[in-house]
Amino acid sequence: MKKFLTVFIFFLTIQAFAQIGGTHTYSFLNLINSARVASLGGDVIAINDNDLNLTYHNPALLNPAMKQDLVINYINYFTDINYGYVSYATSLKNSGMFSTGIHYINYGKFIAANENGIVTGEFKAAEYAINLTYSQSIDSSFHIGTNVKPIISTLEKYTSIGIVADFGILYKNDDNLFNAALVIKNLGTQLKGYTNEKEKLPFNIQLGISQKLRHAPLRFSVTLDHLEKPDLTYDVPESESSTDPFFEEPEESKIDQIADQVMRHVILGIEFSPLENLYIRAGYNYRRRKEMLIESKTSTIGFSWGFGVKISKFQISYGRSTYHLAGATDHFSITTNLDQLGERW
Repeated sequence: MKKFLTVFIFFLTIQAFAQIGGTHTYSFLNLINSARVASLGGDVIAINDNDLNLTYHNPALLNPAMKQDLVINYINYFTDINYGYVSYATSLKNSGMFSTGIHYINYGKFIAANENGIVTGEFKAAEYAINLTYSQSIDSSFHIGTNVKPIISTLEKYTSIGIVADFGILYKNDDNLFNAALVIKNLGTQLKGYTNEKEKLPFNIQLGISQKLRHAPLRFSVTLDHLEKPDLTYDVPESESSTDPFFEEPEESKIDQIADQVMRHVILGIEFSPLENLYIRAGYNYRRRKEMLIESKTSTIGFSWGFGVKISKFQISYGRSTYHLAGATDHFSITTNLDQLGERW
């Protein structure tokens, strides 16, 4: 516990900024790795059922049942961008649990040209974060964890190095099938900026709960995102507004404005298990829908869905999230236990 608090205080003293949406660097840290999390709306921090993928979102979820687990994730993102996450967990003798992993994004190839528009070649861009996660139990109800992430980002000839950390706490009530969690994400700093100036980081405070029904194969999850910034609405500058100046739009009531601001923090998910080894999932992200939809054709923007199956020694999951009419993202996850896999072969 003392070690955890020491690391937490160290990162807390590093300047953090309550900013989102294009105002910070290392935005890839906010990308969703797990197919399960993607299908549940985009962030889950309070489901405690031995899924190693979930520890990326809350390090306090890392527990002894995950010993020797290996997870592999691949995401087919937009255009030719792809990213993924690999992680492995083990136990430390009488000292809690430890996992290590790597989170990467490959932006693909770009055409290089000089100021006259003459093509001079190609260049690549990619970013990487090592994940070093540690957790331990305080008692039967409370668990704490931290995830330290050294980062390297290479964009053409520019390179940046940074380090951030996540801190999580989990409360679990097994009798009532209820969990609650608090996570502070991406506290840290750029050690080396792309230029001489250091940029802001994607700081985030989250609160979440999950409830499993005792007499039905259902689990509900609610995550409150970006609690450090009460108002997440995006104001379009007047010069960019497409509103017809001859027609005034009706003003929103104060109650509607408050409801909108509250809902922009909320991510909802539901998981249904009709069979022992089959899971069907769905989620809703209100802020994503409000920011990305086109009023003339709202479609399913902000909604997500997916499924998971257990086949032999493997857990296989697929998730699909709709961001915009331009397209959706496909997420693939595979989980296995190396001890059990070795027994089979």
